[in-house]
Amino acid sequence: MTDEKAVWTLGRWHAKPGCADTFQQTWQAFATWTARNQPGASQAYLLRDDAEPDLFFSFGPWDDADDVAKWRSTPEFGAFAARVRELCDSFEPHSLTKVGEVS
Repeated sequence: MTDEKAVWTLGRWHAKPGCADTFQQTWQAFATWTARNQPGASQAYLLRDDAEPDLFFSFGPWDDADDVAKWRSTPEFGAFAARVRELCDSFEPHSLTKVGEVS
């Protein structure tokens, strides 16, 4: 992955009351499928807010924007999005490019 073309996806998810654990399991299964089946995908992370346990953030790097677009157009992504609509009050997807780093 070259930094010039690399893209990070970020999602902000707000699970409906009582759905947080199911959302977490659903995300985990889809992220595992993505890592195994989608070119350009590598790592994925899901973070849960300590103060607001129904709030989640997911993120991960991709080789380039074309890989993200292809992933988002798969039937599996569509099925995942439909399931998430049942489990979440809101979802905000983002595609980001790194512009700074501290190591």
